[in-house]
Amino acid sequence: AAETASLEEQLQGWGEVILMTDKVLRWERAWFPLVLMSVVSFSFLMIYYLDPSVLSGVSCFVMFLCLADYLVPALAPRIFGSNKWTTEQQQRFHEICSNLVKSRRRIVGWWKRLFTLKEEKPKMYFMTMLFSLAVVAWIGQQVHNLFLTYLIVSFLLLFPGLNQHGIITKYVGMAKREINKLLKHKEKKNE
Repeated sequence: AAETASLEEQLQGWGEVILMTDKVLRWERAWFPLVLMSVVSFSFLMIYYLDPSVLSGVSCFVMFLCLADYLVPALAPRIFGSNKWTTEQQQRFHEICSNLVKSRRRIVGWWKRLFTLKEEKPKMYFMTMLFSLAVVAWIGQQVHNLFLTYLIVSFLLLFPGLNQHGIITKYVGMAKREINKLLKHKEKKNE
């Protein structure tokens, strides 16, 4: 609760923008995924067309973040009207901050489990890391960097909407059923 309250305080100037972003990411309107993918596609096409060096790209990205950090808290109340902040919006903002804190805790938990695995089962850790990183390296070698980044960014931005509308649950369930069918078929074959 204390972490959530601290995060809410830090992001207070971004409240309206965070709520609007949340609506877009959860696809509250049917055309939001189209807009989201259009903006991402346009951004990546511009990066492809301009072909900046790594240093220029990182510099421009950080400059954009600095501008946003300076301008958003100043302009958001004028654009959205801070006097329109309702209890419902405050509650949703609290839920978003709480989810961000939970996500950060999950990531830290996974990181700690990884190091626990390293201490308790070093051979398993070594083999898992070696295999995982080899697969990632192979994928990175097969797919162009910018296209791979485009796919990752697109998936990460579409994930909340896919999850909200039950699409991920549907396809994960279908995959589990197919895997179970294959395992049962293999067991019958072995008998």
